[in-house]
Amino acid sequence: MKVRKAVLPVAGLGTRFLPATKASPKEMLPMVDKPVIQYVVEEARLSGIEQVIMVTGRGKRAIEDHFDTSYELESLLEKKGDHKLLREMRAISNLISFCFVRQNEALGLGHAILCAKEVVGNEPFAVMLGDVIMDSDKPALKQVLDIHYRFKGPVIAVEEVEQSEVSHYGIIRPETLEDGVYKILDMVEKPKPEEAPSNLCISGRYVLPPEIFGLLEQAAPGSIGEIQLTDALKALVGMGPVYGCRVEGRVYDTGSKLGFLQATVELALKNPEFGDDFRNYLKGLKL
Repeated sequence: MKVRKAVLPVAGLGTRFLPATKASPKEMLPMVDKPVIQYVVEEARLSGIEQVIMVTGRGKRAIEDHFDTSYELESLLEKKGDHKLLREMRAISNLISFCFVRQNEALGLGHAILCAKEVVGNEPFAVMLGDVIMDSDKPALKQVLDIHYRFKGPVIAVEEVEQSEVSHYGIIRPETLEDGVYKILDMVEKPKPEEAPSNLCISGRYVLPPEIFGLLEQAAPGSIGEIQLTDALKALVGMGPVYGCRVEGRVYDTGSKLGFLQATVELALKNPEFGDDFRNYLKGLKL
């Protein structure tokens, strides 16, 4: 069955970026010349997704407005004769079909995905974390979907990290099937480096079966009352094969300040309009 829908949980409060995110969603922070969330939506479209389901919360209206048609802005650009910018604005609102679902309480990533149950229905679907940008020649979600179609099962994107960094991530216990493709035997949340089963961390892109919703409903809330996706994924591993796909490309966690800065610099350097000028500027800095 074709994977047609992608769930983007974007209801988080973005506390790591306060005060910048006090009145503006972290997903709307500008990354060079467009907001972070637009990179993720464009990746979904390039991967063949037909509908994006945004799971939002209070204070996230700007995300919905960004992907909506802005008649006043388009009228102004048309009067000014700025047809290039007008085309860009119209392309944003025509990117893909959207559905917006509200998460009324911040009860964790698992609960946010569960909020999309009725819209997803009884079919496999993708999950894309809204603050993870993946810069690659072949869209990262497309890489994950290709493995899903080949192996006919759930797939989780993974990336290699330094052994000293594994305690910051969810780490899989892999069985290598071929280069970059693994059968996931187990997963451990933020293990000590000496206890980590590998250096492959879960990386913000998933293709999941509808059965995950039942597992999320059965998952017990953690110590802070949140329903964790990892708990449901571990249960899914016990039900049948779950695969890992090592994505090729650069992964940026824009939810962290360092990751946000790294993405800003590296994506700016690749910008055809001013990348060379920016590179020359950086070379001139006394670092």
